[in-house]
Amino acid sequence: MVSPSSIAGADSGIVRERPFQLLLLINVLPPLGTALLSPVLGSLVEPLGASTANIGLMMSAFTAPSIFVIPIAGVVSDRYGRRPVLLFGLVWFGLTGTAIAFVSTFGAALALRALQGIGFAALTPIIITSLGDLYAGTKEATAQGLRFTGSGLSQTAFPLAAGVLVGMAWQYPFLLYAVAFPIAAVVYLYFEEPLDEAGGVGDEAGGVGDEAGEGGEAGIRAQLGDMRGLVAQRRAWTMVVARGSANVAWFGFLTYNSILVVDVLGHTPAEAGALAALASLTYALAATQAGRIAEAFDDRLYPLLALNLSMGAGLGLAFLARSLAVAAVGVALMGVGFGLVLSIYRSVITALPPPDLRGGLVSLGEGSGRAAATATPVVMGIAVALATRPLGFEAAVRAVGVGAGVVGAGVGIACLLLMSASPPIRTEG
Repeated sequence: MVSPSSIAGADSGIVRERPFQLLLLINVLPPLGTALLSPVLGSLVEPLGASTANIGLMMSAFTAPSIFVIPIAGVVSDRYGRRPVLLFGLVWFGLTGTAIAFVSTFGAALALRALQGIGFAALTPIIITSLGDLYAGTKEATAQGLRFTGSGLSQTAFPLAAGVLVGMAWQYPFLLYAVAFPIAAVVYLYFEEPLDEAGGVGDEAGGVGDEAGEGGEAGIRAQLGDMRGLVAQRRAWTMVVARGSANVAWFGFLTYNSILVVDVLGHTPAEAGALAALASLTYALAATQAGRIAEAFDDRLYPLLALNLSMGAGLGLAFLARSLAVAAVGVALMGVGFGLVLSIYRSVITALPPPDLRGGLVSLGEGSGRAAATATPVVMGIAVALATRPLGFEAAVRAVGVGAGVVGAGVGIACLLLMSASPPIRTEG
């Protein structure tokens, strides 16, 4: 029998710890915000009265609110704890997502997707921060990698189910979001505040206590001032930007996967769903190795540079492919790069700030990712429309897809090189 340590390394024993198991359970939900829709977007055009040109707004409407809400959620979790924010996120995410099955207009669906994005903002960044509260060093890198593996497995199974359900009725895939409610019940009963264990709530490390808690509005202003000072440092802001750049490649693929497979390569929506599942499964498997890579390299710069190249080149190959088999090879390369890049980025970001600013910086990093996820479908849509007249539709889609790979990997590489030449983070006191 294959043991967890033989797959993910010596630190994989954390999978037997209840706090980690509960965080993995919570983590089932956030990836479904976008992945659940990727194979079914085309099936929503007619029943919701949308068009092929604007149906991509179902993705952007979800990601846009979290750009602004994620930093707020991070500050709230630093002051009042991770657990209440996670519980709110689970209930709100499930309620607003399930409600889409009961509307009949595109405008109402977009409004609910925007509200669901608020729930996302209270989940993924806080899960990542909680792992930073509980673990350190290579163990924390392993935890981030295994969390991302869970995301990949969630994005593999549920979209396949959605592809089947949408054939019965367009509303049925949205009912899958109701799984949030039993998860919220389990978290309410069994999840303990991780900041308590990490020495975060009620003392100097957590920022919720005598000095930080009694200051009220002044305390919040002081904390926001500390955050501004932290993010102004080049080592911090380069990682925030790099974290966002990876989403350009991933959301470029998610948004144009069905168009590439069906309209360009001439295959079926079911095969588009299979390609999306391959991407998710590949990054899920790759993310299990994040801890081993962190342990093998004293400097994470070099593996991160190579992984960005794999991500960008893989996406480019997928969009240039003349067959589904070649596209699958490209998607696998992209998945390996994306799964490991994001796992290691998140491990680096959680280690940069002091504990009382960790939630804020992680949230800024995730907000950067949401900004990229929101802008990418819109910018790619505009670029395809502009390029179609001189190039033709097929060539335009291919060129814009390759461009997304170049931008996603190129910005990440540039930020990593800047970070490597930056001084260490300075904190007052």
